[in-house]
Amino acid sequence: MKKHLQHIHPMAWTIIIGTLFGRMVTSMSIPFLSIYLTKMLGASHIEAGFTVAVSSLAGVLISFHGGYISDKIGRKIVMLIAVFGWAAVFFGFAAAQHVWVFFIVNTLNGVCRSFFEPTSRALLSDITPPEKKLLVFNLRYAAINLGVVFGPIIGFQLSSAKSLFPFAIAGVVYIVYGLVLVRQFAVHRANLPKRVVAEAPRLRTAISVTGKDRVFMPILLGMIFCVLGYGIFDSTLAQYLAQSPQFTNGSRLFSYMISLNAVTVLIVQYPIVRTFSKFPPVVSLITGNLCVASSMLLFGAAGGVPLMMFSVVLFTIGEVLMFTMTDMLIDRIAKPEWKGTYFGTMGFNGLGNVLAPVIGGMLLDRYTASNGPAVFIPLALITAIGLPFLVLGHKRLRIKEAAGTASGKLQNANL
Repeated sequence: MKKHLQHIHPMAWTIIIGTLFGRMVTSMSIPFLSIYLTKMLGASHIEAGFTVAVSSLAGVLISFHGGYISDKIGRKIVMLIAVFGWAAVFFGFAAAQHVWVFFIVNTLNGVCRSFFEPTSRALLSDITPPEKKLLVFNLRYAAINLGVVFGPIIGFQLSSAKSLFPFAIAGVVYIVYGLVLVRQFAVHRANLPKRVVAEAPRLRTAISVTGKDRVFMPILLGMIFCVLGYGIFDSTLAQYLAQSPQFTNGSRLFSYMISLNAVTVLIVQYPIVRTFSKFPPVVSLITGNLCVASSMLLFGAAGGVPLMMFSVVLFTIGEVLMFTMTDMLIDRIAKPEWKGTYFGTMGFNGLGNVLAPVIGGMLLDRYTASNGPAVFIPLALITAIGLPFLVLGHKRLRIKEAAGTASGKLQNANL
């Protein structure tokens, strides 16, 4: 393993380590935003929901073209503008005093993330040999989760639910990250891949091609509801715990739950992927949806910490099941010449992240945090709406592949 690690490109190490610290400071601030808005600024749950959701909405609208722009003008320019812009965004959070300012700043947060994240992954792919890509991307994923293990605990210690100081720390970290990237781009300029000019993706073409796919469309619709259930964790659940009379220190509990979520991902990812790789990918999505929907019911019913922590583990298993097999599924159903379009269009499942805090905020405003079942049972049922779409996609994929197998056998017989 040591030999393999030594051959990883220095720029790749910069991105991996930067990801670790970036996710650490992000997770010690952003997840507490909805709590801060409701407790410190007196925002309603719906106002907080819209403010949190706008980041995901910006991501959905922009991410489809993010990769193309980096192909067009170069990874370096996009990454540096995005990372320093991100630093400015976090300083904006730290200086904000009104809900509408948070709304604008969080919109810019989604824009910066939508440019930086896909471009950094594209650069990792550019500078990493094929035989090392699995290792490098796994290291990046591990860095994300390690950052999320410690970030929320640090955030709680810094009173992120009551103070904006952690956002200023995040801004400083992103400035340092940007300066390191400037240095690394200068040092390794000679051995970085040359820019390749790509053809612009056309949204109308993407919608036309994928919209006519009888397998892909129900799966995309099903994933929107899966992502909606996933988005409840950082928005509605955070507000619920902070205000529920059943928990004396809900903000501290929420920070521990985020850390438990990240630790559980690190523990269960490999065995889950190994087990479910033997089944059709849609089976993993269906099972994951059921786990997340069930965890919603338990969140609402939990009257103590043990059941709440068990619910987090169940939720995390569902999260891993839903998201680790998605790329494999797209690779399986898309024609080679359209894979980029399919991967880009799947990004529209982020609509679930847009809807989650809004719907959750409406339910909290209507039923308050003292009535957990009334809040989380509807959220569980809405998440489960994705199941019929996923089952339909699974059936159509089986029929399509069976027809393809039969056609192949007929052609071989004719030969």
